[in-house]
Amino acid sequence: MRVLVTGASGGLAPFVIRALWERHEVVLMSRRPPQAEFATLSWVQGDITMFADCQRAVQGIDAIQHLAAQPWPVDHPRLRGQAAAQGVPFDATFQSNMLGTYYLMQAAVAAGVGQVIMAGSNCALGHGYRISQTPFPFQALPIDESHPAFPEDSYSYSKLAGELLLASYTRAYGIRTYVTRPAAICSPARRQQLAQQAAPATGWNPWLWAWVGSEDVAHAHQLLMEGPPTLPLHDVYYVTADDTTALEPSATLIAQWQPTLLPYADGLPGHHSFFSTRKLTQAVGWQHRTGWRA
Repeated sequence: MRVLVTGASGGLAPFVIRALWERHEVVLMSRRPPQAEFATLSWVQGDITMFADCQRAVQGIDAIQHLAAQPWPVDHPRLRGQAAAQGVPFDATFQSNMLGTYYLMQAAVAAGVGQVIMAGSNCALGHGYRISQTPFPFQALPIDESHPAFPEDSYSYSKLAGELLLASYTRAYGIRTYVTRPAAICSPARRQQLAQQAAPATGWNPWLWAWVGSEDVAHAHQLLMEGPPTLPLHDVYYVTADDTTALEPSATLIAQWQPTLLPYADGLPGHHSFFSTRKLTQAVGWQHRTGWRA
């Protein structure tokens, strides 16, 4: 297949490219030049928030690995100062994650692209970046794709809405669309840092100590793109490591910092992740393979 990778100069892209380029013709799209390692690949310099750039990039493409995104809510009350200091417009999250995805899908349909695999986020659940300071209303642990979402910020909302947007294109045009919900994506260097800096928890982590290896996310994206015809035309999948970034067992973390969740603790033996990836495993045989513990 001829596969377009958006966000090709981002952190996840190199791992996805390496997972694909031996079996597929890979085309890169990004605002900045990709790494020198990929200099022999075709590169479309462009921005997904520019419809004409999306139109150019999708010509002759069979599948899209959509990785381009603004990775945090720049308009969040506690993050606006950071965004302003970096010169990031207040609406960058919505522009990239919503309008950019819309432009890409419009261009994809017109060009006859057969499928789109998008990197979403477990933030679609709404458990992080909370603005109201109210506790997230957990209804079960581990969390799976059936758990209701309650986003409050533009990033989490954009990731949830992006899933719905792709589903609408599947219904309307029959294009295959799949969205992953990775947690904090960790490169080998980041995993080494986790091991070196590991320390006892000092409070409840609203991100639930979740993480996933970059290579494992890339493998999930490859499996979904090359998946069996029995896959539904559209679906969403959590992609997280089997364990947490915490030294303490998961049930201990709950007992110490969030005892109201103790009725759900039995579903988290050992360092079991607060998220379930059973759906992805059953769909395409994905298994988490990287680790950070010695």
